[in-house]
Amino acid sequence: MGSALVFMGVFIFLANVFFLCPTIVLAQEQGGITRHYKFDIKMQNVTRLCHTKSIVTVNGQFPGPRIVAREGDRLVIKVVNHVQNNITLHWHGIRQLRTGWADGPAYVTQCPIQTGQTYVYNFTITGQRGTLWYHAHISWLRSTLYGPIIILPKRNVPYPFVKPYKELPPVIFGEWFNADTEAIVNQAIMTGGGPNVSDAYTMNGFPGPHYNCSEKDTLRLKVEPGKTYLLRLINAALNDDLFFSIANHTFTIVDADAVYIKPFKTDTILITPGQTTNVLLTTKSQYPKATYLMEARPYVTGLGTFDNTTTAGFLEYHSPLLSSSNSIKKLQLFRPSLPALNDTIAATNFAKKFRSLANKQFPCNVPKTVQKRFFFTVGLGTQPCAKNQTCQGPNGTRFTAAVNNISFVLPSTALLQAHYFGQSNGVYTTDFPIKPPKQFNYTGNPPNNTMVSTGSKVVVLPFNTTVEVIMQDTSILGAESHPLHLHGYNFYVVGQGFGNYNANTDPQNFNLVDPVERNTVSVPSGGWVAIRFLVDNPGVWFMHCHLEVHTTWGLRMAWVVQDGKLPNQKLLPPPSDLPKC
Repeated sequence: MGSALVFMGVFIFLANVFFLCPTIVLAQEQGGITRHYKFDIKMQNVTRLCHTKSIVTVNGQFPGPRIVAREGDRLVIKVVNHVQNNITLHWHGIRQLRTGWADGPAYVTQCPIQTGQTYVYNFTITGQRGTLWYHAHISWLRSTLYGPIIILPKRNVPYPFVKPYKELPPVIFGEWFNADTEAIVNQAIMTGGGPNVSDAYTMNGFPGPHYNCSEKDTLRLKVEPGKTYLLRLINAALNDDLFFSIANHTFTIVDADAVYIKPFKTDTILITPGQTTNVLLTTKSQYPKATYLMEARPYVTGLGTFDNTTTAGFLEYHSPLLSSSNSIKKLQLFRPSLPALNDTIAATNFAKKFRSLANKQFPCNVPKTVQKRFFFTVGLGTQPCAKNQTCQGPNGTRFTAAVNNISFVLPSTALLQAHYFGQSNGVYTTDFPIKPPKQFNYTGNPPNNTMVSTGSKVVVLPFNTTVEVIMQDTSILGAESHPLHLHGYNFYVVGQGFGNYNANTDPQNFNLVDPVERNTVSVPSGGWVAIRFLVDNPGVWFMHCHLEVHTTWGLRMAWVVQDGKLPNQKLLPPPSDLPKC
């Protein structure tokens, strides 16, 4: 792994693959062990597309080093900031039960780690196994600062599916920008217009052979015939859903967002920013005398510009008769057939296939009754341009985004600190609207007034409340899908559809038997999605669109979850090294 990580002779046996893991086993805790990592946030020169730039990395690696742990393990990750940017890290999908101080979104659960400062993220993985990931959670730094989290089942606990022969390296989809992403987002904020799009998509940081000057910068996965492999997929792209396929091969999907699902087969995967999924890949029974392209390209629903390119890698079969790269190049090459860029039917049919296992070992605890109901519109809008300034949004306005017409403004003090110490005055208010302030035809002709309000408003929830949230896309500046991520919780996706949600008829079709459990779900373009969850984790929890441009424009909000009555239902005190604003 990185030279700054300490290796103490610990090997982790992972599905017949040995991973060198930068951990120190210190103590038994809650049936697991404590694993220590050190993350040095540092600049590193990286060349892609024949363009060299200095990027923010973990330990000089791009993507960052993998974290490997078992369910029940405690992770202690010391983060040292050596760069000029403020930094926070979010452990995407980790429940953070009572440890909201380790969640990571800047000005929500912590103030940023400033240059030269150190912060230790300390949390235990409880009731989760599969694939998650970590990334920077401030500005657009996650464009290069991200990496995989691999959570193994507890020892001697088998997978609820066929045991794979081996694991392939995790595949992380990303976006490469030749320009500095901080300059891109700052220019967009200043002008009120849309940001420049990426120059390439990537797999594990490599663009692949479809891009100029990138033949050597290509991911290659090596396999043997007649074997079943476990492949972990993560979408770390800033602003795009991605279709993914491997030519002439079929996936069996077994896991989504670190939750086992009823397995199903597919030859194409749609994965939105923030989502993860585990698949079984069964290779050809005999050596095929061929090489197969793996490709990913965007699924696009909005009206704005986008990166219309395709990243690719190679699935290569091992043969003792082919030892040189020149011999491999002479093999027949197959390319997958991906859906059209705007194929909403393919996207919808894929999403409908996800179901929880819902068995005795892995029950589906979807709330059958609901105590609090919320109806949130999510979409784009506008704000007036500042005086003496020219803006590039519609009719000279600024682009913005909102939930229930509120474009959320991050405060200068972390929300969680203000909540914990009872100092919310001047930091946030508790009057976030539970439904749109004005009803209209959400997916029909847009209203004449597209202006939205701003504020740092939150929803306060009592501990142990059952919640239902309807998230409705709007067509105010064009309908489009929105991958919504909820921090601190998994939720059940009980329903989705197109058009305007109908509170009288749509709940009749809700799945309350085996709905999929996720931490990130895509609100369909021109449609709605319904989620339910139990409020059992005290703290302050961010919910936002995982398209970074929409988060920047304000498509975000926060839930304040009060303590329960019992000691194990209360938020733990903050650590002594909590960064100050």
